[in-house]
Amino acid sequence: MLAVPAVSGAGRAPTTSSLQAQDSAIATKSRAAVLSVYSLDQQLGAAHARLATLHAQLATLRRERSTMRRALTVAKRSTRLAQQHLARRLQLLYERGEVEPLEILLGSRSLDDAMTSIDNLKGVTKQDTVVLSEVTGARASYATEAQRLASRVAELASATEQAASVAASLEETRAQRTAYIASLAAQRRLNQQQIASLVARAQAAQARSRQLSAPPAIAASPVPAPLNAVSAVTSGRVLTVVATGYSLPGTTATGLPVGWGVAAVDPSIIPLGTHMNVPGYGDAVAADTGGAVVGNTIDLWFPSVAQANAWGRRVVTITLQ
Repeated sequence: MLAVPAVSGAGRAPTTSSLQAQDSAIATKSRAAVLSVYSLDQQLGAAHARLATLHAQLATLRRERSTMRRALTVAKRSTRLAQQHLARRLQLLYERGEVEPLEILLGSRSLDDAMTSIDNLKGVTKQDTVVLSEVTGARASYATEAQRLASRVAELASATEQAASVAASLEETRAQRTAYIASLAAQRRLNQQQIASLVARAQAAQARSRQLSAPPAIAASPVPAPLNAVSAVTSGRVLTVVATGYSLPGTTATGLPVGWGVAAVDPSIIPLGTHMNVPGYGDAVAADTGGAVVGNTIDLWFPSVAQANAWGRRVVTITLQ
């Protein structure tokens, strides 16, 4: 069929117009899906850029943390050495006893030697104290900085994991959307094949209808019966059928527009293009088909639903011409 089926009943085959409507809807969905893929690509680019930045920051912090660990190890070693050095000096002073400035003065050869010895003693003690204080402070500073770096590394590792999760989710969504677009493309190809097939059938039926409806005087040759017409009728034959009235807009299976005198038939019983006389209705032509029109049944077109309902469903004996 080329458009909306012009027959009543359920279970009808899809028409060209319905398939074209489906194709248009699929095209709209496909365009929306493609736009969403573009948006996902932008989000993915941003997610990968953030992930790369976080990886770089994490690598830098880990290098700083490694350097800080080495500095802390050196500071600990220096603290131990300073403590050991001070301990040995204290032990030496303890073994020699308390050294008074007077003893130094009396044991010196000159006053200058005595003053120098006293200054040296004070200087050494002060120097040991300063060195120990410095290395202890450096050790504490390095420990604090190492702890801060460790906390920052943990935060960046968590942010990197979240960014990777977001990127993976976006990639999965993009893959699903791409597969959806491929399925829509397959549906469009199938619809277009069905449309092409229906158009070809409608064109063939239209050509046959023109041949059958031509005046006998100018008919070039008899049209062969279709292969599937297992009980083809002959001119003048009468046939008892169940006739149902319907009123729908659209185009028939033969490509003709609906109108008074259009009848939907089962082509295996009444070939398309056959003219008939229906008691109570008048002349009609077999120009349409339908899934619900099977066997000795026909559907007759009426211009309004009220007229179709008034006809209803009745048994009539028609004359095929």
